[in-house]
Amino acid sequence: MKYSLFTSLAVILLSFSAHAKVFRNAYIAFEMPETWKCNLEQTEWVCRSEQTKESKEAIIILTAKEVGPTDTFALYESHLNTPIAVNLRGGGTAESKIVYKAKSVQINDQTWIDSLHLGSEVPNYFTRYLATIKDKIAILVTFSAHKQYYTKYSQDFFKAVMSLRVIASKNLLAKPDLGPIRPGSETLGAPISSAMPADMIQGDGTEGKGSNKAMLLGGALLLAALGALIYLRAKKKKKR
Repeated sequence: MKYSLFTSLAVILLSFSAHAKVFRNAYIAFEMPETWKCNLEQTEWVCRSEQTKESKEAIIILTAKEVGPTDTFALYESHLNTPIAVNLRGGGTAESKIVYKAKSVQINDQTWIDSLHLGSEVPNYFTRYLATIKDKIAILVTFSAHKQYYTKYSQDFFKAVMSLRVIASKNLLAKPDLGPIRPGSETLGAPISSAMPADMIQGDGTEGKGSNKAMLLGGALLLAALGALIYLRAKKKKKR
């Protein structure tokens, strides 16, 4: 009986893993939703849903660089414990809100620095940062979702994070065709904002809802006015 139950559970678990969609490049692998796809944008991998609406709600961006003088776990932690300045499209800048401070976590035997900000890459988007170093490669993975939809993608993000595996070979830098890997003189994560697609949701996500409510209210008032006018005209005709 116990053996049969164990076998059944094993089959179920194997079936889940068999259907999991795994993204893999030269330095990292992780699971992501079936409807998502990753594209290489210059030196960053941009992953998001292939469905138009959902593609604007959440996004995963991957970048890697050669380890340089600014690449240490302590510096990553210090950087992520400071509000991040973001340039606004209408001009000016704003600072992110730290949702939880940077902490060291172990994921599949690899140490990562983990932190969550609001409005650090795009206004009104939560972005979770996971940064690590292995051999001579520094890697950053960001998980961003609009604050109106973060709960919707939290489970997908959790599965992706828990499945993160650094697969970079020790001679990756000697094989640039396997990259792309950014130079060590740069700061890890510097190109993330520029890799963010221009069609992400603008504002807090309630503008459309508000305008729809206004239109419905306006329509209701117009119908009420027309109804009152018809009623008054009918009343006048009866008096005649």
